[in-house]
Amino acid sequence: MRAAHITALEGPSAIEVVERPDPEPGAGQLVVAVESAGLNFPDLLMTRGLYQLRPPVPFAAGGEIAGTVVAVGDGADFAVGDRVMALIGFGGFATHVVVDAERCVRIPETMATDVAGALMYTYATSYHALVDRGALRAGETLLVLGAAGGVGSAAVEIGVALGAEVIAAASSPAKLEFCAELGARAGIDYTREDLKTRAKALSGGAVDVVYDPVGGDLAEPALRALGPGGRHLVIGFAAGQIPRVPWNLVLLKQCAIVGVAWGAWALANPKLHAANLAALFDLHAAGKLRPRITARYGLDQVGEALRAMASRDVKGKVIIDPRT
Repeated sequence: MRAAHITALEGPSAIEVVERPDPEPGAGQLVVAVESAGLNFPDLLMTRGLYQLRPPVPFAAGGEIAGTVVAVGDGADFAVGDRVMALIGFGGFATHVVVDAERCVRIPETMATDVAGALMYTYATSYHALVDRGALRAGETLLVLGAAGGVGSAAVEIGVALGAEVIAAASSPAKLEFCAELGARAGIDYTREDLKTRAKALSGGAVDVVYDPVGGDLAEPALRALGPGGRHLVIGFAAGQIPRVPWNLVLLKQCAIVGVAWGAWALANPKLHAANLAALFDLHAAGKLRPRITARYGLDQVGEALRAMASRDVKGKVIIDPRT
């Protein structure tokens, strides 16, 4: 097998493709031949040891995979040839992975394997955020920051599918055009427009829910755009800065700042996570979710893919295909 190992916590440049013995499954485990591994922001953070999950070096990043079962350990309720997807934390940028069978989900017949490898992190995060944490309702106005990125574009699609009026906020006209294709009703270029003023104008006075994977300087104006009963969902800090928001705004606006830690929640609540995945599968089968895979890279190009993410050149979803 081959794997794109992080050899030092020095960023994407310290990645080397190595040969390793083919893995064997233990009891309750599967070996999956990886066909699609989603690229996500935590993978970039891992290259510098900045993510909460810090495996010992060397290791391969890649927290979500999809592929075909090629070996089955004792007690695992799968068969060779099954198509599966799994949340594994790290190790997915490799031709093969060993994974506990209980972490694997069979891919629906209605879904292609490459799409399955691009679904779990971003769409499950956004569904948990909007439904479980944000209680988004049909007819409400949803402001999505970083709307052209992985989790942002998923939030746009899910918001539209749930009947919300979605306002996409992104950093270029091209990205906003992409968001419009996803179903966003309006867009804000926050490099040229005042985020708070435009969000209020486009929403008729105030937004109901803010989906915020960006943080930094955008967090406070987005919070100021909320109305009474509004919810500001904190997904992450892609801007690199954790914002310092005046707490009196929360009091005066009678709104809520809501933390979303989907990975920890999914591991602690496997049945609820499975129910959310089933809901996402149904939305996909109904044609309401169409994950956009905008770029594909091979194992030898993992560093290049991560640098593209770091420079914010990524729209939609990017996958690593270890077979190339």
